[in-house]
Amino acid sequence: MMTPVRKAVITAAGRGTRQYPATNTVQKELFPLVDVDGYAKPTLQIIAEEAVASGIQEICVVANTTNAEPIRQHFHGLTEAQRAGQFAGKDWAWALSDALDDLARRLTVVVQAAQEGYGHAVYQAREWVGDEPCVVLLGDHVYRSHTDERCARQVIAAYEQYDCPVSSVARTPESLITRLGTVAGRPLGGTPPVYEVAAMTEKPAVEEARARLRTPGLADGEYLCFFGIHVFPPAIFDCLEHLLRHDIRRKGEFQLTSAQALLFERGRYLVSEVQGERYDMGVPEGLIETQIALALDSPYRKQAIALLSHAPGGIGD
Repeated sequence: MMTPVRKAVITAAGRGTRQYPATNTVQKELFPLVDVDGYAKPTLQIIAEEAVASGIQEICVVANTTNAEPIRQHFHGLTEAQRAGQFAGKDWAWALSDALDDLARRLTVVVQAAQEGYGHAVYQAREWVGDEPCVVLLGDHVYRSHTDERCARQVIAAYEQYDCPVSSVARTPESLITRLGTVAGRPLGGTPPVYEVAAMTEKPAVEEARARLRTPGLADGEYLCFFGIHVFPPAIFDCLEHLLRHDIRRKGEFQLTSAQALLFERGRYLVSEVQGERYDMGVPEGLIETQIALALDSPYRKQAIALLSHAPGGIGD
């Protein structure tokens, strides 16, 4: 019997060097964004809410030695003194506080003591995950679905249907595949479309992709590349342990994609073509794109459009 997906691992252990010098004082995963509900939140909270809205009950954040305590401090609501003082009568703040308290009850923070790669960060959650499947999310990627079903939920649903590893993918032009994990798949149908992986390569050369990574049904020059959401069985941690035990690194780090390749070699592996967009706020241009995308779906849509078009009457003081 398939075990339901109840747990999420969110990695937030990177040092955020691409957002220097802002990350001298604030970890990138705690950068504030105005969310689609019109309220300012740390990015990590938006991602945690994505997980909960997708049916997740428990969340493990993998932090580093610097940001673990600030993350713990953020996830708690207003004190009674605050409710009676500066937030007295502010129902909106009380509702947000209750939501934070709910997240706090679900949250565990573990620390990656040394920066040894994305795969190494995920491995730190092994004991917490235990003998259950889990969804893995990046702490600096914000997702917006094109449908009523959250992006993470789309991938979880595919796992629960097929009971095997499922990674999210998006159709990607040939010009970008040398920077991304790329797969070839056999279409299985469904909405969103699901594919059985036939080949998997990290950052392939264009010539290799043309030779062995084409997927039926995609246009010439289009490929399926990883989108950043994965649902894994517990076996992913055996694959990660193999990498660590044998010191198998790529570019000096233990990579999650290397463990995914091992998992693919051991059995069936699927990908789900997520109906949505992802935004990487871990780089300056991505932070701008993320905030614009959220603003355009928020109560401040008109102000955002006015500002973007340089029209008078934009965002006021």
